[in-house]
Amino acid sequence: MKRAWLGLVLLLCAGAGAAQEVASVGAGAVLRGLDKINGQARDLDMSNGEVTEYGRLTIDLAQCRYPEGNPAGDAYAFLTIRETASGRELFSGWMLASSPALNPLEHPRYDIWVLRCKI
Repeated sequence: MKRAWLGLVLLLCAGAGAAQEVASVGAGAVLRGLDKINGQARDLDMSNGEVTEYGRLTIDLAQCRYPEGNPAGDAYAFLTIRETASGRELFSGWMLASSPALNPLEHPRYDIWVLRCKI
């Protein structure tokens, strides 16, 4: 019985290690912003390290990454989003293109999500 559990644990650990991929750093990211009040969406083409304003938000893109050898694959970007007037931080962390609801910006008026990395 102990051998069966040990084998299962080793198999799961090996699978988790194999699933990890090396990431490449893109030149920037394409984000999409949605103003939920007027229904207007706009794409934001940003470079790494760039800060831009969208409505009443200030968005800082630190870096965008994608799976090695697959630039069309799942992008993830490190963003810091603040209210422009007050400077209050609303979001700071990684957003994933394939799972925008995983780490969402929670704001009553705006939605921001990652579309892809720029190469």
